[in-house]
Amino acid sequence: MVNLNSTVELVNSIKLKIDKNDISILEKDSALEFIGAGRSAVVFKIQSTDKALKVFFPDCTSIAKEEAEIYEILKGNPYFPTLYEAGDNYLLIDYIEGYTLFECLTQGIPLTKSTISETDHALSLARKAGLNPSDIHLRNIILTPEGKIKLIDVARFRQTKDCRQWTDLKKVFFTFYSKSYFPKKFPVSVLNTVAYLYKKNIIHVASYKKSS
Repeated sequence: MVNLNSTVELVNSIKLKIDKNDISILEKDSALEFIGAGRSAVVFKIQSTDKALKVFFPDCTSIAKEEAEIYEILKGNPYFPTLYEAGDNYLLIDYIEGYTLFECLTQGIPLTKSTISETDHALSLARKAGLNPSDIHLRNIILTPEGKIKLIDVARFRQTKDCRQWTDLKKVFFTFYSKSYFPKKFPVSVLNTVAYLYKKNIIHVASYKKSS
């Protein structure tokens, strides 16, 4: 297990250049393998471990604190990473192997009804813990090699607004994707365009009612 001192050293080894939406890694410890960058943080896998290090940008430390508190509430929930350590600007959590649902769509990896129902169950457990899961999208749901579901990026799970993203994704799945004639692979550009238009409220999805 990575201890606190070495984790802090790893965090301090990271030097970033942040230019609008462009993130460049200028320096980092050789033990860190870059995984990806989001709106508020960069994520690395710590080599020879099953841990991931999420390092938040200087103006996003409040998000680091919020996400750490939410992971504590979710402690023991098997559908979310375990939080091992947290600092002012970082989280040390499980590294989740697999493909995001976004990657599944771009690579043609089929999604099934069990994928949807398992995600539903994971979110229902979060709600029972007093949370309000929000900002659920294709990039923060991971399909593991065993065919199981894991969810990441939980910083918005205490928002008070009613977020329809997951409900709308389910509607699209059952209305279109699950049909045999519907394509199962899409270019990245198409998915990004649809996501942009949805976020801007240019396209809408009708209310979803779960069948009995």
